[in-house]
Amino acid sequence: MFDDNGSFLLAMFEFFLFIAWFMCLFWIFGDLFRSKDLGGWGKTLWTLFIIILPLLGTLVYLIARGGGMAERTAASQVAMRNQQEAYIRSVAGSNGNGAARTPADEIASAKGLLDSGAITTAEFEQLKAKALATSAA
Repeated sequence: MFDDNGSFLLAMFEFFLFIAWFMCLFWIFGDLFRSKDLGGWGKTLWTLFIIILPLLGTLVYLIARGGGMAERTAASQVAMRNQQEAYIRSVAGSNGNGAARTPADEIASAKGLLDSGAITTAEFEQLKAKALATSAA
């Protein structure tokens, strides 16, 4: 298959270029569909251009819209981080409206578990003591 070392190196270089181009396609399509400033027709035309003329479409996209790719990626990451932090705040130690749970809320929750039979009286007393201990601290 390879006659000499030069053909092997050339094949390795071609493989590297193919993988680099393929990665660029993933970044471009990710940016294209993440972009809020393009409508459906614009995204469709860019997609067809990149699929029909892959190398030229990739280069033209990078020249025309490459400058905003970093800003769109950063904005997407900030929005994702804000959503994640909001979710964590809503789930970790809150009573549904984002405020921290009070000892009374924890005791009421434990009482509901006791009434439903999910926990025993001893477990209820442990939860009650723990809630009262955290309020004193």
